[in-house]
Amino acid sequence: MTDYVIDAWAWIEYLEGSDKGKKVANIIEQDSNSLLTSSATVAEVISKFLRVGKNIKIVLSAINNLSFVVNVDNELGISAGKIHFEAKKKNKDFGMLDSFVVATAKKRKARILTGDNDFKQFKEAVFV
Repeated sequence: MTDYVIDAWAWIEYLEGSDKGKKVANIIEQDSNSLLTSSATVAEVISKFLRVGKNIKIVLSAINNLSFVVNVDNELGISAGKIHFEAKKKNKDFGMLDSFVVATAKKRKARILTGDNDFKQFKEAVFV
């Protein structure tokens, strides 16, 4: 069994049913995989779908039914802050919310399911 933290890029592609989303589905829908989503990622995905007028109840249902949502706590916040500080040295555009994805993956010893090039510097990243 492989543990994956699903980032916003992967959720958005999956929920939109894009070609890349179908590749994401191959991993997300495997019963042998354990899926995690940072609550920071939930916020990012909800914001995206609200901006384009999508029904967020469907989005939340999918995320909550397919993955375990890991809440941001003080420990994850500290870890994400340190990760963000270091990552910005290599990529000035690296986002704070992505730091929570990395912090969650490191804490849970999980892989990161993504297609977002901002994660290239992290060994945990699995690109679709």
